Formats: sequence, structure tokens, C-alpha cells
Amino acid sequence: MPSPETLFETRWLGLYRIGHWDFVRRPQADTCVGILAVTPKNEIILVEQFRIPLQRRVIELPAGIVGDEPKFLGETIAETARRELLEETGYRAEHMDLLMVSPTSSGMSSEYIHLFHAKNLTRESQGGGTHAEDIQVHHVALAELRTWLSQREAAGVAVDSRISAALWTAGINA
Repeated sequence: MPSPETLFETRWLGLYRIGHWDFVRRPQADTCVGILAVTPKNEIILVEQFRIPLQRRVIELPAGIVGDEPKFLGETIAETARRELLEETGYRAEHMDLLMVSPTSSGMSSEYIHLFHAKNLTRESQGGGTHAEDIQVHHVALAELRTWLSQREAAGVAVDSRISAALWTAGINA
């Protein structure tokens, strides 16, 4: 494979070209995680935050980038998933089972997402992310998830499709 030509690069994102194709990638990482977490009360734990590129709030699985900060270099993908789940939602998982690996946007980015199923959860804090994040944590009964997501969409909030992909891959009907 030919080496990419760098068109533009910042600390967090770069624009590159191979042949006739332009794409983006993160200079420090090409992997991210998403975490499906369901409480013993059959509630899925979702996060909501404002996403600047979309200029709107988005309902998502808890997630994060692998190796994007120097203090987390050397962390395994599963360790990143555990840390991000705890930071964003306040839950610690005893087990982190890999569900699938998939490109996030194969025509635009070199990034892959590793979707995990967090099991045996213990709540340790309220979550909400780091000081630079404004994350709202939602506990939604699986039996009410479709209705709840439809209501959020009707209110102008975007819903990430990886929620459905993770539930389907884990064999959870919602």
C-alpha cells in the first residue's frame, strides 16, 4: 500500500490522500471503543453529549479513543473500554467481552471501533466524563428503548446506530 500524502494535520486530526482519495485519521490512534452496558435492572446505559461536527446533541454508547492521550499509551483496547465506561457513566465492569470490530466510516476514516459488552456492573460514581466533557448519563429500560429513542429523535437529538448494532450482536432484544 502506498504511503499517504499529508494534506493537513492538527494535534487531533489529519487529512491525507492516497491516489485520488482523501480521508481523515487521528495522528495518535486509529482505534476507538464503544461499550454496551446493561444494568441488572435491564436498563441500557447511554450517554448524551453535544457533538460539534453535527451541531446537535447525540445519544450514544459510552465510547472513547484508544491511546489518544500520553498518560494512556500502552493501555489495551479492553482497558480503554473499562476506563471510558467508568469515566463516562460511573460504572465499573467486571468483564469486558468483545462483540465486534468494524470500520467507523470506511469511505472517510481509517478508524476502527471495537464494540464491547460490559458485564457484572458496579456503580462507583455519577459519571459524566472528564472536566472537558459535558456528558449526560441515561438509564433506559430495554423494554422502553425504542419509544424513548424515537422521542429523543423527535426532540432533535441524533441517535447513533451503534446502539442497535451492539444490542443485535449481543443477542439482546430491545
